Amino acid sequence: MKHSIILAAAALSAAIVSAGTTAAVDGKKLYSEKTCNACHGPLGNKALMPDYPKIAGQNKAYIVKQMQDIKSGARANGNSAAMKGVMHLVSDAEIEAIADYVSKLKP
Repeated sequence: MKHSIILAAAALSAAIVSAGTTAAVDGKKLYSEKTCNACHGPLGNKALMPDYPKIAGQNKAYIVKQMQDIKSGARANGNSAAMKGVMHLVSDAEIEAIADYVSKLKP
């Protein structure tokens, strides 16, 4: 009996952690929460300023690399300063989720 209770508790804990992880990497939700939509538009295809990139449909690996480079400071040209202030709030898993979401948007 005691063994069954421990197994049930462990399964419940794993389910809660798994559900929390899934919610934490929802690219569509993160795109809005991390304010990507403020500059790149609600669907990534209508940027706020003419010199901001339209990112909808962009290659996922490219998006990840650009976000990582801005976050690390390796990329500090152009309008990357606007993103630098936000990128410290975005984890690597969130970068992957946002990039995956954006790569699937229609340009």
